[in-house]
Amino acid sequence: MMKSVVSGYAAKASGKELELFNFKPPELKDHEVRVSVTHCGLCYSDIYAIEDRFGITTYPFVPGHEIVGLVSELGSSVSGLKIGDRVGIGWQGRSCMKCEWCLKGEEHLCDDVADNGVWSPYGGFSSSVTADSRFAYPLPSSMLSEKAAVLLCAGIAVFSPLHQRAASQGRKLGIIGVGGLGHLAIQFAHAFGFDVTVISSSPDKEKQAIAFGADHFTAGIDKESLKKLKNSFDIVLYTGASNINWISLQRTLRNNGKLVMVGFDSELTAFESVDLVVHQQSFTGSFIGSPKTMREMLAFADEHEIKPQIELMSMSQVNEAIRRVKEGKARYRIVLVNEPPAP
Repeated sequence: MMKSVVSGYAAKASGKELELFNFKPPELKDHEVRVSVTHCGLCYSDIYAIEDRFGITTYPFVPGHEIVGLVSELGSSVSGLKIGDRVGIGWQGRSCMKCEWCLKGEEHLCDDVADNGVWSPYGGFSSSVTADSRFAYPLPSSMLSEKAAVLLCAGIAVFSPLHQRAASQGRKLGIIGVGGLGHLAIQFAHAFGFDVTVISSSPDKEKQAIAFGADHFTAGIDKESLKKLKNSFDIVLYTGASNINWISLQRTLRNNGKLVMVGFDSELTAFESVDLVVHQQSFTGSFIGSPKTMREMLAFADEHEIKPQIELMSMSQVNEAIRRVKEGKARYRIVLVNEPPAP
């Protein structure tokens, strides 16, 4: 039976620490499910949203979009799920289902993208969330909930562009960064059979990068370090790094090379137009993935034993978790756990 009040943690204004916050659960629509949250990952885009860097946050704001929990209530038109099922929900909790992108199975590119986040009206740093059932994914029984949570955003973000290009002839891949996205990208890329070079500004991450499946490691994202990698890669996957020399990075691409951004950069990016034209290069972005791709990712991750490296913290420690992420101390993702209710 639906509880009359949901408890969570909300920012009351831009950049403020999260506070305990009780709210009335939204009315359940025909295709929606209510999910009792057991685990929720902390993503840097939660922090961006708390600070309203996207310009779409309304307060009080309950973040959280790497959600695992148990179905507690079903809308009248829901099929394929039942009460008690363990499901995962990523950033996308709904779509319009009628724009050109939704109609051709690319719901993640929905025209209403700004309103599609599962954190609207309130997200996963809470005891319960409501989402369209078509974006609630049954999880493999062998997959731990804390591992699954991270895959629902960070996992799909890096899997999607690699999956799209796995059958291409170009197998030389450069991955920028060994962080929350990067450490998963290395594992997925290794499983796909790419020849993987990791480029990081942190030399001390070499052993970990190799352990995750990298074939090569280069320390340094400055001009001189990248110059040594000229014409090396068919694909470069940017998962996040600051103070990078973009022109030098572009020159690591071969003919027909692609630079794919799955992480945000706070600085302006730049490219060399002559090289872009003469070498038929391209800069592109990749945003999460469709429901079809999400299901493929979960199955692939289960089959190939993709293992996010996580730290578990109690949901009540959310502000400490945010501080760890902002200070770059998380290795490599933090997952918040809801304490079970008292008997």
